[in-house]
Amino acid sequence: MSHVIHDSRRRFLGSCGAAAGALLVPRWLHAAPRLKVTGFELLPVRASARTVWLIVRLRTDAGLAGLGEASDAFGFANTTKEDAARMEGELRGLFELVQGRSPLEIESYRQRGLALASKGLVQATAYSAIEQALWDLAGKALDVPVSSLFGGRVRDRLPVYANVNRATTPRTTAGFAAAATRAVRDGFKAVKAAPWDGFPAAGSPAAQVEAAVQAGIAATRAMRVAVGPDVELMVDCHSFFDVALATRVAKALEPLSLAWYEEPVAPERLEDTLAIRRAIRQPMAGGEVLFGVAGFAPLSRNRAVNVIMPDVKHCGGLLELTRIAAMADADAVAVAPHNPSGPVSTAATVQVCAVLKNFRLLEYQWGEAAWRQDLLSPAERFAGGAIEVPDRPGFGVELNDAVVRAHLI
Repeated sequence: MSHVIHDSRRRFLGSCGAAAGALLVPRWLHAAPRLKVTGFELLPVRASARTVWLIVRLRTDAGLAGLGEASDAFGFANTTKEDAARMEGELRGLFELVQGRSPLEIESYRQRGLALASKGLVQATAYSAIEQALWDLAGKALDVPVSSLFGGRVRDRLPVYANVNRATTPRTTAGFAAAATRAVRDGFKAVKAAPWDGFPAAGSPAAQVEAAVQAGIAATRAMRVAVGPDVELMVDCHSFFDVALATRVAKALEPLSLAWYEEPVAPERLEDTLAIRRAIRQPMAGGEVLFGVAGFAPLSRNRAVNVIMPDVKHCGGLLELTRIAAMADADAVAVAPHNPSGPVSTAATVQVCAVLKNFRLLEYQWGEAAWRQDLLSPAERFAGGAIEVPDRPGFGVELNDAVVRAHLI
């Protein structure tokens, strides 16, 4: 009887497919496992005087294209044409691992590319960008959002915070306060800045160091006064401090009720990070350029921070981010992905954050390029301090090539 029922069901589904499949199923869906990756390009888009978004696009033999982003692999300095050429070389080597293969073979790519990714930040970023583009292609090929490939989203909107650091001009107490105020007027309910950027190098005169310390504290106080007590406020120290100075600064900021105090020392310095956390009251966050589960394990397992910040561009990609988050959840550590990035990285990260159990906040690079909303179609959608999770296939977006061409370096 069971055989008869299953056979009848197959015939029924077959007849349905003949009648309606051509109308309801995308032309590439039946051929999705046979799709082949055939090409790639790197699109270096000038976003501001100091920022270039390195957008990666993989192409297939069916005409589908998948997007990834490889920005911010060259430190705080402006990304140059030479940097972009170096990134393109790294991407070309990794592209050879996926060329002629199905975009659904993501784990195969991950395992075969891991040795290259482990060589440094530039290689890890290139590796992560290809992985992002494969997921975008997989979702498009199967006609589902990428979040569906990770178990399905558990939230439709994600709280975001405005990183106002790059948009702050002048970088004075008044400048930081004004930028934070504008971000809140734009609807953001959380704001972050890095008021110690440009901190004096080691060995600088004590008076110069102290002046920089006090300027950063004053800027943070001004932002709190400007946005009021109900807006979450975070500061990123960009690892400029040592344990003693980090502790002193944190104690000076205690009355401001920071949502978190980010990377006063490099997160790889586990003992120093632990010493600071034990000495201060504010929650701590960190891990923006760490790679893989192994890179985040010391912070998570030792609860050296309250919030880890894997970046989809550097940590190994979307799948690795979900594994990092699962580990952190077991350790009662929250996840707030690092994302001072372009809209492609944001679109990729949104799909992952939509499924994470221990998601806290998503970073958004506010005010960097007035035309940002024109780069992708459809544009990012915000409401009430949150970004909406698209329900279209893949990351739910496509590049506006005319805008890309207008801003290529």
